[in-house]
Amino acid sequence: MEIYFLGTGAGVPSKERNVSSIALMLLQEANSVWLFDCGEATQHQILHTSIKPRKINKIFITHLHGDHIFGLPGLLSSRSFQGGDEELIIYGPNGIKEYVLTSLKVSGTHLTYPLSFVEISEGKIMEDDHFIVYCKLLEHGIPSYGFRIEEKAKPGELLVENLKAIGIQPGPIYQQIKQNETTFLDDGKIIERKEFIGPDKPGRTVVILGDTRSTEKNQEFVKDANLLIHEATFDKNKAALAHDYFHSTTVQAASLAMDGNVKQLILTHISSRYQHHDAQQLLEEARQIFVNTEIAYDLFQVSIPSN
Repeated sequence: MEIYFLGTGAGVPSKERNVSSIALMLLQEANSVWLFDCGEATQHQILHTSIKPRKINKIFITHLHGDHIFGLPGLLSSRSFQGGDEELIIYGPNGIKEYVLTSLKVSGTHLTYPLSFVEISEGKIMEDDHFIVYCKLLEHGIPSYGFRIEEKAKPGELLVENLKAIGIQPGPIYQQIKQNETTFLDDGKIIERKEFIGPDKPGRTVVILGDTRSTEKNQEFVKDANLLIHEATFDKNKAALAHDYFHSTTVQAASLAMDGNVKQLILTHISSRYQHHDAQQLLEEARQIFVNTEIAYDLFQVSIPSN
């Protein structure tokens, strides 16, 4: 479970930062890649990574501002040329379907794979065997959402010594016992899995917030996350400007991380007014509030360890 930051800038691309896009790598967990936002030139950024567009099967759009969606038509088109034939689902606010279909129609683009849409509202928007995804409406100039990705708990370790104690030696039978609630042995014994397996391993939680004005209303949504990814468009001295433009500062993001008891905070969506040499200042502002903070840069990669 890894995060790949494809674009970390706000509003317009700069020489140092492309506009917003984040890849959640779930190759071991679900053999797929989930994309969060798809700003202009996202597919160019992907060329500098190991990401295969055909592995992208879900795209989550936080909101419909151009710096978060202008890369979608190109990426969807290129996926057809790069071996993508499995369904791709786009989750986003009302209007995302019209935007994408209009772009494809006007450009005469024909996809080689099924494309479907889920226009979202607050609450649970997706669940599969491994994950549940919730979304929350944020405070921005247009409808903007945050996403909470919760990994489901995994079965605990098999209690091998307990099995040996009743005469069951290592072999394929161990896998059967772990995969089935009840296992019937050839000698007539009945093995109940719950009696020979340790406690469930809790899953991980990642929260990715779209553009948002700082608000305590998000505290419960981010609570206890392993990783919070939060915009920090402005430095701490521009709180009034951040409020006027429905954005957040470094200190506001760090305060939410602290109040929400998250394990790690990564700042992104940095205004182009800040250059490379300003990054350390922004980082230090946040770390004064929440120590375990990093500031993302394009192609920055971070692993999310198991609990």
